[in-house]
Amino acid sequence: MKARILVIDDDADVRDSLKMILEYEGYDCLLAPSGQEGIGRVERERPDLVFVDIKMPGMDGLEVVRRIKVLDGILPVVIISGHGTVSTAVEATKLGAFDFLEKPLASERVVVTIRNALDRHRLEDENRSLRSAATVHDKMVGESKALGLVTDTIRRVAPTNATVLVLGESGVGKELVARAIHRSSLRKNEQFVQVNCAAIPEDLIESELFGHERGAFTGATGKQIGKFQQADRGTIFLDEVGDMSLRTQSKVLRVLQEGEVERLGSTRMIKVDVRVVAATNKRLKEEMDNGRFRDDLYFRLSVIPINVPPLRDHPEDIPAMVCHFTKQFSHKNNFRSKTFSDVAIELMKGYSWKGNARELRNMVERLIIMTPSDTIGERDVVAILHVNDKVSETGNYHGRVGTLRGFKETSERQFLVEMLKKHEWNIAKTAEVIATPRSNLYKKLEQYKITEEVDG
Repeated sequence: MKARILVIDDDADVRDSLKMILEYEGYDCLLAPSGQEGIGRVERERPDLVFVDIKMPGMDGLEVVRRIKVLDGILPVVIISGHGTVSTAVEATKLGAFDFLEKPLASERVVVTIRNALDRHRLEDENRSLRSAATVHDKMVGESKALGLVTDTIRRVAPTNATVLVLGESGVGKELVARAIHRSSLRKNEQFVQVNCAAIPEDLIESELFGHERGAFTGATGKQIGKFQQADRGTIFLDEVGDMSLRTQSKVLRVLQEGEVERLGSTRMIKVDVRVVAATNKRLKEEMDNGRFRDDLYFRLSVIPINVPPLRDHPEDIPAMVCHFTKQFSHKNNFRSKTFSDVAIELMKGYSWKGNARELRNMVERLIIMTPSDTIGERDVVAILHVNDKVSETGNYHGRVGTLRGFKETSERQFLVEMLKKHEWNIAKTAEVIATPRSNLYKKLEQYKITEEVDG
């Protein structure tokens, strides 16, 4: 597909000259004799590159650049001028112009500039698409009051440089909070570096975080840049920070206090400008009381604490989350999208999600794969999640069933499973005790997909 290039210049000879060069090189050429008309063509026809004359009656070239950057921040704009000055070139660059060409225009220089500008535009467009996809993938889903408190705190803290401590059970989405903070911060175009402190062996974590020089320890065959230095000007996310040793904690504290790191095997301090977001599922105050976590590091990290609620505290978000995970999985794996029945959703809302959002996402994926029909119903959820046993443990299901039929069927299934267990899965004995024909009991077992292997 040909690239579309717009030329905005009040001089017809310049427009015709550029048109000849562009069409010879195989590009589509659009022309505009004024800044105002050029802005209109940018809005209507979405060119891939724009050439703008600096001196035009009415709206000059610099104002055109300003307006184009409001419409499309990554659209490359090349300024052309017959009487360019250094100050004009500097101002154009500050406004976001890609290049500054002086008249008369040399065709070779024009061609090279076009290729470079289009290459950069393509890369920036790809990066924007990838960031957009990542945002959709990583976003927090739900409109409950509990989740609203989290998103409101993120909105307030993100533009600052304050350290943040994200607290919550495993699977609640602490990483999503960290990424949301970075994405909404002034550092969003810099690195987001994630470190799982629990996954790195104790003898390697200092090297991972701070780096090392060649020969610093056995096996250190070359110099390594640490995670803190990699995150310079960006954000570092210290996940499971409660699993750090006291020795490593003291070094992290120095980075927070002094803004500098020292590689293993070196005596030189390296300045770093890093925003720190930490997370843990441990009760750090208890860890402090037991001498396993430093008080001073805790107070440094918890300038802004964010408590992410467990899924059981905001079950009203489950329908939206199920929809989100379904679309996400179906798109990623080229699956035909499936829907969940209202009763299935009610069952999932009443389930005790010990693994929180992570467990919900995994179960949605499993249900999509294992359910042959396009609609995932109550029986499918019951068979996969063993939901009746779980909700009877928590005692919180019956008040959330959406229909009378759903309540009756769920209660009946639970009753049959309990009676079968009581009589050691003896069908004849169970049928006799509950006063129903054996043939009817077999039908019920088939209807509710009750088996000793699954429910026993």
